[in-house]
Amino acid sequence: MADRVLIAVSHYYKHISEEMLAGAMEVLEAADAKVTVMEVPGAFELPGLIAMGADSGRFDGAIALGCVIRGETTHYDYVCGESARGLMDLIVNRRQAIGYGILTVENEEQALARADRKRGNKGADAANACLSMIKFRKELIR
Repeated sequence: MADRVLIAVSHYYKHISEEMLAGAMEVLEAADAKVTVMEVPGAFELPGLIAMGADSGRFDGAIALGCVIRGETTHYDYVCGESARGLMDLIVNRRQAIGYGILTVENEEQALARADRKRGNKGADAANACLSMIKFRKELIR
């Protein structure tokens, strides 16, 4: 049976998240995964959507894709820290198979270098991590 994967993608910095989504989709299509893509406003909302997806029982794993670029205020620190903590809570406390693809960078140039499928391809990295964790979860828990 094909792995069922939820991709939660932030539409903030859409041009960056779309490139990451394309990289993730290439990996998931090659693995014949069944994919559902859902958008949220920003990185802060990603853990909430993934938790809802986990509660639905419809998915074997999830991928969080987004980008947070440092600005002039401490908002960056809260969004980065809390979105990472929220996802880690799901991974550790609820044993969810999650691929982490939230870029936390200083500027757009860094984000584009990491998102670009010909350079950093962090979307593909997150998809590969998700598939690996689904495999481990199936072997160890079910």
